[in-house]
Amino acid sequence: MAFTKVQKSKAYFSRYQVKLRRRREGRTDYRQRKRLCTQNKNKYQSPKYRLVVRFTNRYVICQIAYSLIDGDRILAHATSAELPRYGLSVGLKNYAAAYCTGLLVARRLLQKIGLDDVYEGNTDVDAQVVSCEVGKKKYYVDEVDEEKRPFRALLDVGCRPTTTGCRIFGALKGAADGGLDIPHSEKRFPGYDRDAKEYDADTHRERIFGGHVGEYMEYLEEEDNAKYKEQFASYIENEIEADGLEELYEGVHEQIREDPSPAEKKDFTPDKSFKRKAKLTLEERKARVQEKKDAKNAELAADDE
Repeated sequence: MAFTKVQKSKAYFSRYQVKLRRRREGRTDYRQRKRLCTQNKNKYQSPKYRLVVRFTNRYVICQIAYSLIDGDRILAHATSAELPRYGLSVGLKNYAAAYCTGLLVARRLLQKIGLDDVYEGNTDVDAQVVSCEVGKKKYYVDEVDEEKRPFRALLDVGCRPTTTGCRIFGALKGAADGGLDIPHSEKRFPGYDRDAKEYDADTHRERIFGGHVGEYMEYLEEEDNAKYKEQFASYIENEIEADGLEELYEGVHEQIREDPSPAEKKDFTPDKSFKRKAKLTLEERKARVQEKKDAKNAELAADDE
C-alpha cells in the first residue's frame, strides 16, 4: 500500500478547538471529574462529595470537596504537616502517614457536622473492608444509624495512576476507618494477589503501621550503616527505632481521635521595618552618572601620571 500524506487543510484548522487549560497543563482529568461531580436531576442539586487526595514532595493533602458552577468548595482539609501535633514528626508522605491524614480529615469532618459520636469508624485497625447493606443499598460502615445516614464521599485520585498498593489507598483506608462511607474494595490494597484473587489483610495492616519502613531500616543498618545514618537521620535524631514504629502510629491514631480539630491560627504581623528606597529624579540620576564619569576620569589621569 502506497504511503499517503495526511493533509491538514484550512477546513481542519478553522474547526480546531483548543482543549481546556487544565487539560493542556495535564492537571485535570475532565472525563473523571464529570463522573465524580455530575449528580442525578432527581437529587435536587444535592452535591456529590469527593475525598480529594494529593501528594507533594513532602506532604499528603486530603480534602472533602464538592463542586459548584463557579468552583469547588472545601468542607474539611487536613495535611500531614499537622501530624507533628499528634506525635509524628518524620516520614510525612509514606503509606502510614497517608493513612493518618485520611483518618484526620474524616474525624475532623464528622466532628464538624455532628456525626463523630454516631459513626466512630473502625477503632481496631485490622485492614479488613467493612460494609453493610440496608435495604438495597450498600454502605461502607459497620452499622447504619436509623436517623442519620453516614456521610458518603467518592475518592478523587486526580491524574495519579491507581496501581495496587498506591499511597492514595492508604488515605482512603484511613478515611474509611475514620467513619466515612467511601465505596471501595480490597483489590487495590497492599496484600491483594490479582492472580490468586486473594487478599492478605496482615500485609496491609503492616503497611498501615509502617512495617515496611521498619524492615528497610533494619536491613540498611546491617548492610550499610553510613547510608542508614544519612537516609534515616531524622529518625535517629528523634530517637525512633524500627521496633517502636507500630506503637508510635497507634499513639498517633489515638490522639487524632481525641482531638481532630484544626490548630488555632496564629496572628500574622508583617515586618514593616523595611522601607523601599525613594525613586531618584532625572536630575539626581544624571548627577549620579556624571559623578561616576568624573571618578573614572580622575582614576585614568592618575594612572597616566
